Amino acid sequence: MSAKLHAAAGTVALLTIVTFWTSTVIVETTGTHEQVASAKMAILYGMILLIPAMATAGASGAKLGKRMKLPVVAEKSRRMKLIAGNGLLVLLPSAVFLALRAQAGMFDSLFYTVQALELLAGATNITLLSLNLRDGLTLSRRRACG
Repeated sequence: MSAKLHAAAGTVALLTIVTFWTSTVIVETTGTHEQVASAKMAILYGMILLIPAMATAGASGAKLGKRMKLPVVAEKSRRMKLIAGNGLLVLLPSAVFLALRAQAGMFDSLFYTVQALELLAGATNITLLSLNLRDGLTLSRRRACG
């Protein structure tokens, strides 16, 4: 797999999560319950884009970094494992839960507790993906120069 495919997949994943996170904050602070429910369903459907992008970024990154023994590559790999775990264990189940709950009009303390957890996990993944992007750009400059 090419470095360009890896970069594209990682960028799509990062931008998708940023869009989900920003949409959530905006709709939760300014929208109606109906708008929140619509946003939650859109995020759930958006997983059709996010999951393949994350899988492609992870698989292509593993393949690209396989021959490299640089500490930055090991750090990117470690971060990707945290990102994947956070996504599969927190973000995806939260998206399903929140979408179902919002569709049912159940905006109670449990909804908002899970919403807060989702925002925290999303911010964590945004940070980790941003660090991976930074390090990927550094690696690509190394390849171009050497």
